[in-house]
Amino acid sequence: MSETIEKIKCLIIGSGPAGYTAAIYAARANMNPVLYQGTQPGGQLTTTNEVENFPGYPDGVTGPEMMVQLQAQAQRFGTDVRDGWVTKVDFSGPVHKVWVNDTKEIHAQTVIISTGASAKYLGLPSEQHYLQMGGGVSACAVCDGFFYRNQEVVIVGAGDSACEEAHYLSKLCKKVTMLVRSDKFRASRIMEERVRKTENIDILMNHDTVEVIGDGQVVTEIKALNRTTGETITIPATGFFVAIGHKPNTDIFADYITLDETGYIVNVPGSSKTNVPGVFVAGDAADHVYRQAITAAGTGCMAALDAERYLAALD
Repeated sequence: MSETIEKIKCLIIGSGPAGYTAAIYAARANMNPVLYQGTQPGGQLTTTNEVENFPGYPDGVTGPEMMVQLQAQAQRFGTDVRDGWVTKVDFSGPVHKVWVNDTKEIHAQTVIISTGASAKYLGLPSEQHYLQMGGGVSACAVCDGFFYRNQEVVIVGAGDSACEEAHYLSKLCKKVTMLVRSDKFRASRIMEERVRKTENIDILMNHDTVEVIGDGQVVTEIKALNRTTGETITIPATGFFVAIGHKPNTDIFADYITLDETGYIVNVPGSSKTNVPGVFVAGDAADHVYRQAITAAGTGCMAALDAERYLAALD
């Protein structure tokens, strides 16, 4: 049973760099934005121990600290930041209807979707342990590869992204071991050839990751199983990179918003507009190429400006 319907100008769904940047711009434009943080307040960056590639932080910053600062900046200009997550939407009519926690109903003139994407992990208890510890497990080589300069790392994956990240790591690390579960890559021929021709990338086909081993704080080696012979090996490594894909957090929009074959929101090129007038997208919910905090923030700015222009056209 719905509570009293709340009517607002601008609703922002999701909190990472995209959501908070959209909130900053929307609030400064007197759009009185309401932002719901979602199931992971702060987004993927809250799982990142050190952020050194976001402009304006010469000494680096932790992911959680950056999110606290972005939230404070959004609230400084009047953003109403709320706990809770959107569980249902109805974008079939001129009024954008949204339900929070299955109970509260909101009617929004504009909606900015910044729900992001979630990295896929193997699900091993040891993997999750070192991920939470910030001790050597990562799903983003561009974000974290710098911390493993001149060290040995392992990356698991078989697609274009895995090959691209392995090649990126090869420029920083002494040795990169690539674990491919089957007997062939899923990547394009050109990407496969690139990693095969890179001297310090060692490719192990038909290998499963069994365990991430460490001293409780940081990773020291990876245990892998040869699926052909049944032999178990250990690979010295200080970093373990998982490159098996991301899942955009867009399921609840599927009935109304155009998604691509993998679930990412399709935006009008050069803008944040979706197929539904008044609904905009920012960040990794639409970006399967760059997936960086700074690009997410940039599209958050775009979404707020597009929403402001949409509202101005209604007047």
